[in-house]
This record gives sequence, structure tokens and C-alpha cells, in this order.
Amino acid sequence: MAKIRLCVDQPIGAGQSVQLTEAQAHYLFGVMREGVGTQILVFNGRNGEWLAEVTEAGKRKGALACLEETRPQAAPPDLWLLFAPVKKARTDFIVEKAVELGVSRLMPVLTEYTNSERFRRDKAEAHVREAAEQCGALSLPRVEEATPLARLLSGWNPARAILWADESEAGAATTLASFPRGPAAILIGPEGGFSDAERDRLRTLDFVHPVALGPRILRAETAALAALTLWQAHLGDWR
Repeated sequence: MAKIRLCVDQPIGAGQSVQLTEAQAHYLFGVMREGVGTQILVFNGRNGEWLAEVTEAGKRKGALACLEETRPQAAPPDLWLLFAPVKKARTDFIVEKAVELGVSRLMPVLTEYTNSERFRRDKAEAHVREAAEQCGALSLPRVEEATPLARLLSGWNPARAILWADESEAGAATTLASFPRGPAAILIGPEGGFSDAERDRLRTLDFVHPVALGPRILRAETAALAALTLWQAHLGDWR
């Protein structure tokens, strides 16, 4: 069975030829020491997963031929993650776990206490692809540009309910039992939490539902992982 898995940007299908990027060629032939005839798995987030064979191997380029589909494309749960960027390694953790847990869109938000306003969308997209390669995911969450929270809420479609991981609810008896089914988003705040003004605004919105994530206050990246896990277990495709 093929052990190497690559995310490609091109269409894939029966008999389709796929050109490798320079980075992919270096990894496959320079790092992994593979060559012509090696079989790997490829996916692009749209056309399922395919078994492919190396037909050309060079230092800076290479080509594959798609042989057969190994898994058909499946849509992820209609779940978005809204999160305030934190330090790089912790933001990378949030992105990685969101991919593993089946989020369909990643939306970084800028809050009054966000301690890292520098968010590189291209870096996050690369991390999404790497995470999907490693965990066997078929879908690639769409990554949005960082947007101020107030602007995001002003243009929000109320048909998509927001589960707000509110640290002030820690220890309260709030659960997901009353959270509406259907399109959803999870909102995670920054280190230091939301400001009083942001908290007041969130509490005025009917589509925002505050919820506790247990009896303890969690760090931002832990809260994201916990909230995604709870949503998947109670409302997502784990049931």
C-alpha cells in the first residue's frame, strides 16, 4: 500500500497526468529517495483520493499518472472555525487540528486583545495542505483573510449559528443540547479573552450561543480543540 500522500493543485482522474512542484519533487526524490514506478496517493480537495505512479523523476520536477480512485470525495461538516490568531506555533496547532476534525472554513478574527495581528494566509494554506496530507483528510478548509470581529459580525448571515466558547461560562451548566442543528461556526477568543465591549455585543446577537467548555478556563488553542471535539461528538458526523 502506498505510504506517501501528496496534495496537488491540478485536476485528478483516470489517466490524468499530474506535474509535481519543485518542492514536491525534492521531497519525493531527494528526501524520500523514491523514483520512477513508485506509487503514491494524491488528492486535491475536489476529486477524491487517487493512487498514482511516478512516471518522471528529476531534481526539480516530476510527473505522476493517476491509476485508480481509492476514496471518493466527501463533503466535510458545514462547520466554520472563527479564531483569534495567537503565537505562530499555537496558530499552526489550531489550523492543524481544525483540518483533522473536519472544519470546512477557517476564519481568523482580530479582536481588541488579539496579540498577533500578523496572519499570513498563504502560510496557513500551506499548513492546511500539510495537515491534510498527514491525517488522510480529503477536504481542504478554505482560509480567509484576518477580519476585525465587529466587521465580521455586522455582515454575518444569522442562518449560521455561532457557538461562542465563553470563558466566563466556565463551570456553568450550559451544554450543546440547545444549540441549533445546521450550518454552524465556533468562535474562540484570544489570550486574555474578549473585551467587555465585545462580550456585550456578542450577547445581543440572537445567532450567538455562549457555551462552557467545562469547569476550567482553557488556553485559546486548547479551547479550539475542545469546542471542535464537543461539536463533532454531539452535532457533527461522529454520531
